[in-house]
Amino acid sequence: MVEARLATDVWVRAYVKRLELENIPAYITARGQASSGAVMVKCARLDGTAQSYERRADLMTGKSAWMLLHDGPEAEVDASIRKQLSFDPDLWVVEIESRDGRTLLDEEGLSG
Repeated sequence: MVEARLATDVWVRAYVKRLELENIPAYITARGQASSGAVMVKCARLDGTAQSYERRADLMTGKSAWMLLHDGPEAEVDASIRKQLSFDPDLWVVEIESRDGRTLLDEEGLSG
């Protein structure tokens, strides 16, 4: 069975709207390729620390899941994202602000 995929810009807009409905501030800080760019999510915890996430495929199952890429000082997470953007101009970056680190990425309907 082939998994249908939304265009990236549609998925990003829907994700930002879901965050808005949960009163989680969200900003699109980098806009990549509209139909198929990768998405990275940064969660700033408002205490000087942050996390970044990216969807990665499991080669054994063929399914993809959100994986934690970086967790630490916000400046280091930002540097990691800038580095990724330097060699992937199609990357989308969504930054959210959540003291408790809530991203909604593990909730149903955000399979990407």
